[in-house]
Amino acid sequence: MTIPNSLLAELVQQVPQLKPQIYFKSSLTALSHAMEDQVLAGTDQPLVIASFQQERFYRQEAHRYRRIANLTSQVYVLAAPETEFKNSSEYYETVAFNAEDTLSKEWNLLVLGKQYSSCLICYERGNSGKYNETSKFIEMDQARRFEGIWTFDRQVCAQAAALLLHRIQGYRPELEEKIQIGRKIYGINSDLGKRRKSIKSKSSSNRGSRKTSEAVIKSPQFNDPFAQRLVTYLQANQYKLLKTYGSIAAQEKKQRLVNIISNAMRRSLDPNEIIRVAVEELGKALLACRCLIYQCRALDTTATISHEYLSPSVKSLINQEWPLKDNPLFQKVVETKGRVHVQDTSLLTESIQVETLESSTSPAKNCLENLISQWSISSWLMIPMLYQGRLLGMVELHNCGSYPHNWSEEQIDLVEAITTQLGITLIQAETYAHLEELNQQLEALSRTRSNLIAITGHELRTPLSTIQVCLESLSQEPDMPTELRQVMLETALADAERMRHLVQDFLTLSHLESGRVEWNIEDLPLLECVDLALSSIRTHHSERELPNITAQVSAELPLVLADGEWLVEVLSKLLDNACKFTQPEERVMIEASSNTENMLEVTVSDTGRGIEPDRLEAVFDRFYQEETALRRSVGGTGLGLAICRQIITRLGGKIWAESAGKDRGSQFHFTIPIVSKIHKYEDNKG
Repeated sequence: MTIPNSLLAELVQQVPQLKPQIYFKSSLTALSHAMEDQVLAGTDQPLVIASFQQERFYRQEAHRYRRIANLTSQVYVLAAPETEFKNSSEYYETVAFNAEDTLSKEWNLLVLGKQYSSCLICYERGNSGKYNETSKFIEMDQARRFEGIWTFDRQVCAQAAALLLHRIQGYRPELEEKIQIGRKIYGINSDLGKRRKSIKSKSSSNRGSRKTSEAVIKSPQFNDPFAQRLVTYLQANQYKLLKTYGSIAAQEKKQRLVNIISNAMRRSLDPNEIIRVAVEELGKALLACRCLIYQCRALDTTATISHEYLSPSVKSLINQEWPLKDNPLFQKVVETKGRVHVQDTSLLTESIQVETLESSTSPAKNCLENLISQWSISSWLMIPMLYQGRLLGMVELHNCGSYPHNWSEEQIDLVEAITTQLGITLIQAETYAHLEELNQQLEALSRTRSNLIAITGHELRTPLSTIQVCLESLSQEPDMPTELRQVMLETALADAERMRHLVQDFLTLSHLESGRVEWNIEDLPLLECVDLALSSIRTHHSERELPNITAQVSAELPLVLADGEWLVEVLSKLLDNACKFTQPEERVMIEASSNTENMLEVTVSDTGRGIEPDRLEAVFDRFYQEETALRRSVGGTGLGLAICRQIITRLGGKIWAESAGKDRGSQFHFTIPIVSKIHKYEDNKG
């Protein structure tokens, strides 16, 4: 059995005076619970009929209806079965209707007692097959909308009961005797046709009081001020929620597109790639017939269209020369530095941009008419890409349908936000192409960005995860043994120290690469710098057994011309690197000698793990480690040698590595300028 007509439609047909209203799901939930609570709190034994759309909704309320069944024998529950729901008389009468029945789209609850009555008859309103930005929110919350009536009027409740019992008997004919008993107890007429005539005759026999009775039926909730205020409050809040969801959806849409453009900017400074992504995403988001984004200047005559988005059956403009000088709409944008929105191009000459068109020459008017006709433009939106008042490009949206299209303010705001991002991108690309010095800075920023992503992705995340696990264990297990607690603390402290070194090295390398370091160049004895570096190594590795470190640096060596602090940093990092890859029973040596180029050559060698010949240059790259960046068995940040190369290069020397291969040790060499005799003489004379 399947009934195609909704209960609400049948009830309104029986009682034409009824005027359905809109209810949200949360309102219906509150009203239903109030009606059920009234039954549970009373002593009357009413007829209760509840129709659930699906079995899963029934399962949430099953316990309430078992309590109601303890108070009255006339309880009927209807639902579309999904798993276990079926026709049954265990606690109360359950009725499983077909999923195709209109009851699956309804929300019905009837309470008909000897002393009181109320009914809630509603039909869910869908989205009419149209998708909107708020629909995905509506599906997940309490903002589903229903059309229906809620009344205390006993005549209407009895009529609704007759309709519901008729359907129940159709699904479960074996309940006819019980249903007849219920009809007799609660005064329900079993003849629907007679009932309909009775209500109509009562309505027409007393026309003087029709307004009064109609008011009762139309707005029966006014009989109970508290209930009326409750529903009003719920409805108002649901409207606010719906409005909020719409705002959230619009904001989410805007932010998503801005993020796409920003990501394209981060991936590449190629304006063509960024415009390609932007035009595709913007056209899809606004369901435009045609979306164009092109670069241009205020005095350009034409622009070549290289990027566009098209909906099906729309003529393409790719590789076309798009007129600018003779286009009065473009000239209006140049003049006002603002958007131009033409809702209906057929009325353009009469009501839109009148001043521009009147002052335009005949070729300009002809140009605009030709564009509208040739490319079937019925609505036109132009928004300029500006940077400090200078025109960099244009975003155009065309509607090519038979009817004009009016873009909303929210949609225009979205386009303007994307246009602002594109303007920034184009000025960056322009600067990158024409200014060599800024090119170098942008390259440094790009490298810094890549390094930061690498740090966030692994170098920082790994120790952070360890620290979090240790701290959570200490917090959640207060009875942890002292020895294990100490291990947790030491592990967390070690990883925190690793993070500190990583951040410090990263900042150091960033300052060196960007040229923001202030150098203090002076005459220095190399031996003094070596002693300071050895002292630093032994202090930092006091808890670890170091290999035998030998320094063969003569005090007779000439002075070097360098920044002492940075030179000690290089020596410390080279010694630290050698110690990490050398066993305690092996040795590390530091030597220095003069060469014939007024340079002092310093060598830090070890007998440790060694380096493969094809990796001797790669070891100076950022985050490089001999075991690859994902394995850190020897610790470190992978930035030390990159920092050393930057420092030595800035001091006027060079640095390189040598090794005979794996497990055959390695040697790191660097040169540093020495103080010439002429330099000494001038200093003494001064």
